[in-house]
Amino acid sequence: MPMNSILDVFAKSPLKPLMQHIDTVRTCSQSLVPFFEATFKGEWDEAQKHRAQICALENTADDLKHKLRMRLPSGLFMPVERTDMLSLLQQQDKIANKAKDISGHVIGRHIQIPEALQPSFLSYLHRCLDAVNQAHEAIQELTGLLESSFRGREVELVVKMIEHLDKIEDDTDVLQIDMRQQMFKLEKQLNPVDVMFFYKIIESVGSLADLAESVGSRLEIMLARA
Repeated sequence: MPMNSILDVFAKSPLKPLMQHIDTVRTCSQSLVPFFEATFKGEWDEAQKHRAQICALENTADDLKHKLRMRLPSGLFMPVERTDMLSLLQQQDKIANKAKDISGHVIGRHIQIPEALQPSFLSYLHRCLDAVNQAHEAIQELTGLLESSFRGREVELVVKMIEHLDKIEDDTDVLQIDMRQQMFKLEKQLNPVDVMFFYKIIESVGSLADLAESVGSRLEIMLARA
């Protein structure tokens, strides 16, 4: 095959669009920080603006997902298994969906985390987003993996990044337990319906870290099969 033809095939590699998708997903999930900060202050118009940004970024991620699915090559020169790529893409996209769902639930009922829990909740949220950031950093190594033919030190680097991602997710589990314990102590002072939604939000925020870990797991499977 002529060299230009080979380069054309690799120019169509889905790896870069996948990296672009995780960029959008990360930005979408990070928007939850100013969103919740606005809710803490009772600034619901400002929170709605951040919610609109989250929705727009989630829509962008959806568009990128659909385009990548349609253009994903199935020929001989795919650098990785097509099914692995689609699975990884799906897990990435779930993070943006979850961010949109969280903001929607909060806006819908004007859910305001109790003031006594706000500092702990914000720390918890940041740690869950650390997991998303770590998944993002691992995906950004796909170019290096391709250049190294998915072999050698680059693979070792990504494996270590995935291991660190697992550690971050473990941290979020511990923080979630602590959040639940703190909420339990306040239950009698709060509206029972609100308490139910508070627990739901705590669980949903934790899902961001769980989904990020799933991205790492899918990437690890891809490495094993490459």
